[in-house]
Parts: sequence; C-alpha cells; structure tokens
Amino acid sequence: MRSASAKIALVTGAGTGIGRAASLALARDDFAVVLAGRRPEPLAAVAAEIAGVGGTALPVPTDLRNPKSVIDLFATVRERFGRLDLLFNNAGALARAVPMEELTPEEWQAVVDVNLTGAFLCTQQAVLIMKGQDPRGGRIINNGSISAHVPRPNSAPYTATKHAISGLTKSTALDGRRHDIACGQIDIGNAPTAIRSHADRGNLQPNGTRMVEPTMDLDSVARAVAYMASLPLDANVLSMTVMATKMPYVGRG
Repeated sequence: MRSASAKIALVTGAGTGIGRAASLALARDDFAVVLAGRRPEPLAAVAAEIAGVGGTALPVPTDLRNPKSVIDLFATVRERFGRLDLLFNNAGALARAVPMEELTPEEWQAVVDVNLTGAFLCTQQAVLIMKGQDPRGGRIINNGSISAHVPRPNSAPYTATKHAISGLTKSTALDGRRHDIACGQIDIGNAPTAIRSHADRGNLQPNGTRMVEPTMDLDSVARAVAYMASLPLDANVLSMTVMATKMPYVGRG
C-alpha cells in the first residue's frame, strides 16, 4: 500500500517509452502510480521495476478506445486509492505514413479514437474524481508532441489529433479552474520510443529526402513531466516543449 504522504498518479501508455520513463520518475517522487495500457505484460514489467525500488504501482490493462474500459479504469483508481492527484494522458497511436488520400476512414478513426477521444474520456473521468475529493483538485498533463505545432510529411491523422489536444488542454485548464484542477501540456520532440522505431532509417523531410535526426534521452522527458507534476495547484505549466537540441524544428533545419 502507499504511504500516507503519497499522491496518486495515473499514466496511460505506461508500459513502454515515455509512459514507462514518466511512471518511474513519478514513483521516485513518492507517487503511487496506476499503469494503464493495452498489453498486460509491459505494464507488469514496469510495476515490478517500481516495486523493486520500493514504490507502489498498480497495472490496469485498459483499452482507451472503449468508454466502458476507461470508466472501469477510473473506478479501480477510486476503489483502490480513494483519490487521484495526477493524470498523464500519454498514450498515442500513428497511422501509416502515406499520403492522406491513401488512408482509409478506419485508419483515420483508429488514431482519433486513441489520441483524442481516449484522452478526452480519461480527462472526463479524472475531473469527476478530482472535483469531488477532499482535498479537492488535481493536475492533468497531456502529451501533445511537436506535432501539436508542426506536421511531418504524411502524418495528417496524428498531427490533427495533436493539434486538437492543444485545444483540449486549454479547455480543461479553463474549465478546471473552479474545481482547483490544473492542466498543462508537454510537447516532446525526438525521444527514442517505439512509436519512432522507423526513425533509425531516417525521417522523411519536406524536400523528399530522409535524414536521421538527433534524439534526446527519455530521462529528460521524464524529469520534465515530474517537474510539472511537482508544482502546487496554484501554479501551472500550460505548455512546455522538450526537444532534442539539434533536431530540425527551429529555423530551417
């Protein structure tokens, strides 16, 4: 069980990549961490890592595309811990990197269901818990990505959903004020994750060439999330960009 001083965090997409790194960082900061994701095995592995350093973690396999699965996830949080202090909406999905006219409606919808609707459903359930708990309030952090600002070639579904996440972040920050709920967004550029596994072959550039782009360590992202999570509720990081210093984003590459 958690210590009396521990806060409760829920991380989606917690089994790998940014979700795993952020979960470990939050556990080091005395959060008890609920680990949500589709696949039970990676979640169990992260829970074991956290337990190995004396932390508390609860893996809860969840399909963010299914509203009932999301409701059940947050019901588990309420039943096990009685409150929720932090939600990190991190889970994400990509479509095929092809021209948009070649995508099927089903491929478009699959990305929207995870990246946007899943984040909304989790936010909705988090607000319901946070506004009614004592002491009330909490924090929500959305993973926006550099794609919340600029697209890569052949990335319409992912880029559209990440631009929409920026709107969800601002709406949640505004509507959450009266409930002492803070909401911010972290936009991450070129962290080594499974979703970027193709990057070893080089990222497609606007001029049609491919370039292997600089990356940064996942720990840099995890520490940024932990910093946002550490703030008191009267302070908020509305938007933070954490990126590989030499990646082609600022200027002309």
